Amino acid sequence: MTTDIKMATEGRIARLREKFDDSELDAIIISNTENRRYFSGFKGSAGNLIISRDKAVLATDFRYTEQAGLQAPAFDVLQIRPALDWLHETLSDMGAKRIGFEADEMTVSGHERIRKALNEAAGDETTYTLIPTNGIGVGLRAVKDAQELALLTRAIEIGDKAFDDVSAQIKAGMTENEVAWEIEKSIREQGAESLSFETIVGSGPNGARPHHLAADRFIQEGEPIVIDMGCQYQGYCSDLTRTIVIGEPDAKFKEIYDITLTAQLTAIETVVAGMTGEDADMLARNVITEAGYGDNFGHSLGHGVGLEVHEGPGVGARAKGKLEDGMVFTIEPGIYLTGWGGVRIEDVVVLENGRARVISKARKVSP
Repeated sequence: MTTDIKMATEGRIARLREKFDDSELDAIIISNTENRRYFSGFKGSAGNLIISRDKAVLATDFRYTEQAGLQAPAFDVLQIRPALDWLHETLSDMGAKRIGFEADEMTVSGHERIRKALNEAAGDETTYTLIPTNGIGVGLRAVKDAQELALLTRAIEIGDKAFDDVSAQIKAGMTENEVAWEIEKSIREQGAESLSFETIVGSGPNGARPHHLAADRFIQEGEPIVIDMGCQYQGYCSDLTRTIVIGEPDAKFKEIYDITLTAQLTAIETVVAGMTGEDADMLARNVITEAGYGDNFGHSLGHGVGLEVHEGPGVGARAKGKLEDGMVFTIEPGIYLTGWGGVRIEDVVVLENGRARVISKARKVSP
């Protein structure tokens, strides 16, 4: 396993170094939690990666040095104190003067602390230039390698089984919170380490709010129940939405569900590599708009899934980036009617050979 981790992270580091020339970097400081784990394998909650063109250092404190040595075999582990006196020595040893930092992650005060510490330590010997970078790690993470895809698939399998098992047990009179708790128990019993987000159970009119969290409302027969759930397995997230009915669905539910399912299947069947996220969004949005419910679909078609439940690529009305093979993302159109409820259907797909392969396998209603 250690060899596999080292090979995977070495490949990711190599791809990161290919980005150095774009900003003429000698090294980069990685401080984002998910990026740190992606490039190193280190699961601890504190530390920075300092990656130059030929060296890789993981700097963390006493609490995590042994853990870092086990989890990040491609890195030299440096035990540090809160003071930043170690940073100048590390960068000097690397011969690095132009230092990238994650501008979309680092605070202004954190940047000033690093700048001041480097200038004071270097004196007149070295002039450091701190260069902001945006989205380097997130961009590389958008395309999943084989190891990531295996972990994502396992997380999705756990979520699928939890939904199938729990949804079969839901009865009128249960509360939304009871359903959410049964889902959490199921995913943990299967080996997931946590939820990937708070479970959404929106019954009846609560389903008209796309991010309604489970509450104490009693579920009733014949009303739509939107269940949006996910788990985290070895760091990787699942995300699944299904809409069900207890008892006999009425004509309104059948109409809204059929439109939503048609929109989702249309997007799954026609999305191709090379499209933008905006193009993909329109595949489903056009179906819903033509059915007369365009104003009731107010969120993006989907989002990337990986170490974060929402990450690149973007799949929405303003997503200009192109979709590529190896990208994993959700396709989740929905229709929401105030006072009645909502319908959302979500699967995770991966682009392979230019087309979408659906990873989610949980059952869907056939109204």
